[in-house]
Amino acid sequence: MPFNPDDDENIRKAKQRFSIIGNNPAFLAAIDRAMKVAPIDLSVLVTGESGAGKEFFPKIIHNFGARKHKKYIAVNCGAIPEGTIDSELFGHEKGSFTGALSARKGYFEEADGGTVFLDEVAELPLTTQARLLRVLETGEFLKVGSSTVQKTDIRIVAATNVDLIKAVEKGKFREDLYYRLSTVVITVPPLRERGEDIILLARKFAADFSEKYLTAPITLSDDARRAMMLYRWPGNVRQLKNIVEQLALFDAGSEISRRTILEALPSGEDLFKTPAIAHPEHSYEREREFLWQSLLSIKAELSELKKELHHGEQPVRNYPRGAKTPTSLIKYNADDADDTFCTPLVIDDGDTPGDTETPISLEESERETIAAALRQNDGDKKKTAAQLDISLRTLYRKIRELGLTQ
Repeated sequence: MPFNPDDDENIRKAKQRFSIIGNNPAFLAAIDRAMKVAPIDLSVLVTGESGAGKEFFPKIIHNFGARKHKKYIAVNCGAIPEGTIDSELFGHEKGSFTGALSARKGYFEEADGGTVFLDEVAELPLTTQARLLRVLETGEFLKVGSSTVQKTDIRIVAATNVDLIKAVEKGKFREDLYYRLSTVVITVPPLRERGEDIILLARKFAADFSEKYLTAPITLSDDARRAMMLYRWPGNVRQLKNIVEQLALFDAGSEISRRTILEALPSGEDLFKTPAIAHPEHSYEREREFLWQSLLSIKAELSELKKELHHGEQPVRNYPRGAKTPTSLIKYNADDADDTFCTPLVIDDGDTPGDTETPISLEESERETIAAALRQNDGDKKKTAAQLDISLRTLYRKIRELGLTQ
């Protein structure tokens, strides 16, 4: 039976209890998976990009499981120095190392009967990974500086933004530990794949910060919402929260426009799902200017070829395949071309060396250039647009304006 989040009361309970915002099906499916595994005492591995919200899932698993009345301890493995991580997890005896002035319990001993959440588990040193594997397999561990085996009864939920399979292949993560941790895997989708959840989260954060800073709330224009939906959010929910906090503080009481959003976001075309948002000030005049410069370059090339012909020289040149050459002037023989170069065989110009150049209009030059490019690409408009370095939309408009056959 297919998963239907609207029919699951447990998902609504989890969202309400932990103030989780979002209706994206993949995100709700991850919550549903956590709810179903919560009563079963298995190790769970939560995967997803940094800032995607992985920290909610170990809380769901603990609070809806049989260990909910016992301790829940979250450990950021990447924030603890390698020299002290064993002491933090397993404890140590007095005098076991410099600074160990007294015996200390580790997290595994403190959380006996409860749940330990190991965030950024891929950052654990290999020696610590071996000790962790023993805890998972037998429930036994040794304090640093002790020879007495101790027992603990804990459930481990781990999280990582690292591809552990690749880490295993590189020898940075133990394969046996990976299989022990990943009895059940929950994958949290990145924010960019959650659609309307982006706007829901932004509104929630805006309301929270308005209350926190005692400022008038901000609102989002339609264009601003579209820009936020198209942005890739490499920092996920954490980045969105930071951006909204800035806007709530410095633009309090305003309607946020697309321009304001774009100014607040890091620049870079690859950070947007479409290039239109990365370059909001798109100008057809800029494309027209580029095309005009290309035509001037072709004209200069033609003049050079005429001079060579006038002096009795045969212009033989090799152009790299794919290079932007004056294709309106040269015919290529595909059968004679090798894998690297195409050799121009015939100068396709009706003038003789002594002819006087007749000026042509910009429209005629554009028509000739576009028609030649279409012929070279066998009518493929996408390839033609790429060769001319203009948008496909502009190419279609030029074809209509210049009366070219499509």
